Amino acid sequence: MQRVPSLFVALSPLGGRGVFTAADIEEGAIIEICPVIVLPGDELPIINQTGIYDYYFLWGPDDEDCAIALGYGSLYNHSFQPNAIYKADFESKTLNFHALKLIPAGSEITVNYNGEPEDKNKVWFETKE
Repeated sequence: MQRVPSLFVALSPLGGRGVFTAADIEEGAIIEICPVIVLPGDELPIINQTGIYDYYFLWGPDDEDCAIALGYGSLYNHSFQPNAIYKADFESKTLNFHALKLIPAGSEITVNYNGEPEDKNKVWFETKE
């Protein structure tokens, strides 16, 4: 697992815990490469009844499966104005997080849970934005 050494988890004003950086992260930099545990899509009804519900990613070319990201991958909070993006690498079974812009030290790192930074479609929970 590759990770920027300055990452840390703390309470977030967005809710719960979030991932923050203690040092500047340059635009385009790799923030973290997280291995994932892939679970078959037919287990989603079970997973949706557990505490993992808010922490998995849809997985596969057609979102037919789901994945739990290791490292900090499942702790990045959502924002409709994210400073990072994640991309799935199905072959390597990783989620790769990259900085969309300079992320100053002390900032929370956020991603758009819809997958694309500009996607403003409603998410499954009430946002604070």
